[in-house]
Amino acid sequence: MRNRFAKIVATIGPATASPDNIKLIHEVGVDAFRLNFSHGSHEDHARSVKAIREIEKTSGNAIAIIADMQGPKLRVGPFKDGGIDLRYGDIVELEAGDELGKDGLIRLPHPELISALTPDCILKFDDGKLMVTITEANGKRLKARVDVPGRLKDKKGVNVIGAVLPMSAMTEKDRVDMEFALSQKVDFIALSFVQTTQDVLDARDIIQDQAGLIVKFEKPSAVEDISAILDLADAAMVARGDLGVELPLEQVPVVQRTIIRAARAVGKPVIVATHMLESMIDAPTPTRAEASDVATAIYQGADAVMLSAETAVGRHPATAVAIMDRIIAAAESDPSYPDFYFRENLRPQATVNDAISQSVRGIAQVLNCKAVLGYTNTGSTVKRIARERPPCRIIGLTPRKNVASRMALTWGVRPVVMKDPTSFDEMLAVTQDVAKEQAGAVPGDRIIISAGIPFGRPGTTDTLKIATID
Repeated sequence: MRNRFAKIVATIGPATASPDNIKLIHEVGVDAFRLNFSHGSHEDHARSVKAIREIEKTSGNAIAIIADMQGPKLRVGPFKDGGIDLRYGDIVELEAGDELGKDGLIRLPHPELISALTPDCILKFDDGKLMVTITEANGKRLKARVDVPGRLKDKKGVNVIGAVLPMSAMTEKDRVDMEFALSQKVDFIALSFVQTTQDVLDARDIIQDQAGLIVKFEKPSAVEDISAILDLADAAMVARGDLGVELPLEQVPVVQRTIIRAARAVGKPVIVATHMLESMIDAPTPTRAEASDVATAIYQGADAVMLSAETAVGRHPATAVAIMDRIIAAAESDPSYPDFYFRENLRPQATVNDAISQSVRGIAQVLNCKAVLGYTNTGSTVKRIARERPPCRIIGLTPRKNVASRMALTWGVRPVVMKDPTSFDEMLAVTQDVAKEQAGAVPGDRIIISAGIPFGRPGTTDTLKIATID
């Protein structure tokens, strides 16, 4: 039984692909698993899904599975000599084509990229290690000034700053991968390199209601349109890898906080990802700065923090999870922890359902309640309660297994699958036993039950009951 409230997401890779290793890191603290479709075959991912669902059955814990799409990868073409040297201040040319590049000429196998760029746009190569600024553009050939020099090698990645590219966030590979992931009944699809709301709508057309949709914020244009994009999504991810290339580094912490606040304001789970305990790919302990980085995400109100290479290819995956668990627990035990995210009103247009959920937090605090139990068919009731961060365990009761697994990504929620109650009194009887089992409630403890009457109708959180454990 987890003692913390924020969740841990771990990426499966060669270091954790075996069922025994997946089970181990779940036992140590993982609440959700990420399948990275940039790597591995469909057969590999199918084996991981099967292993995770088996762990769910044997442990009784709901686990969320996230299928992370690769998205469009922009790369330079190959070079005659395997690479060219970009010298500071030099002017280089860029053109579309698959032929070999050479000294002073970079070829890009992306015609749409050439036509979209205008003077003052910036191109960063190889994860931001090299940079050029466009000085001339005629739609067919570009000229650019080298601002950050170095050697540019074959097929290194390209990031575009200052332009919205005329391309979808989904490639043909993503569509195939998405259909496969949905056939495996994953809980979330994570969409990479979102630029506009249309990218989210295109993914929705495929996903429908078969899985939740996580928008990865990696492009400045998506951050600028964050409200409209979050309205269409089920969850958000602060993907700091490409975000840190596309934005000035000093802006990444600011944008991280902006995304977390925006997601919490609409009651959508938000994950902070990339480089959280990066040094633990090799080292058995993280740096002090990394520990502070994880704690900062928790203080800011993130629902979950994610391990990437640390568990995918790292030498100490279980230790990385255990240390992240300890950092989260330490931050949450800080007496000033709630102060960080209750300073501002997150509900400028509150509804009756929002008012009920906000009342839950106040009652739980005043009466020192042991648990809040929310009955939900879609997860919306529980997500609203979690947004308010009550100072006790949230138990999400649902008759739907897929909803339980999705709730595993939400702050503080312990999902429980139960059959549809026929009446409120029947649900009250069940909640007594659930509170004892899931929250350690004992006779005399108070609990809160929140639900919508009649049962089974989404968006009708209108009933609140304070009960005492018999």
